[in-house]
Amino acid sequence: MQTNYVTRDNFGMYANKDSGPGPELMGADTLLGNDVYNNDGEDLGDIKDFMIDMRSGKVAYAVLSFGGVFGMGDKLFAVPWAALSLDTANKRFSLNVPKATLKDAPGFDKDQWPTMSDKTWASGVHKFYGSPYSGD
Repeated sequence: MQTNYVTRDNFGMYANKDSGPGPELMGADTLLGNDVYNNDGEDLGDIKDFMIDMRSGKVAYAVLSFGGVFGMGDKLFAVPWAALSLDTANKRFSLNVPKATLKDAPGFDKDQWPTMSDKTWASGVHKFYGSPYSGD
């Protein structure tokens, strides 16, 4: 079964396509587990978590899980929110990165998360994905 924001909608907020909050405003719990594909139609993994900038209240990163089998051996990536787009036609996220390139992306193990507030780390991640970084 495909996991997407419609299948995870426990409140019926996306049941009526003519009204409701989406896709301009989306419930975070409905987006967890959503698939991420690139522009070539390659499966890049799925969203495991969102990292919120507590000062601004905005989503800073989506944590993408890639590789492994049944959650074992997965590599995690903090993908800048600005690098993702919501593909409403296919009900998934889109990330403009070739699958082969993602293997070289700055990632981490589920047991060793980086210090995401570190400006040097953040700058490198944003540079890799080609998204703007203000360093504020």
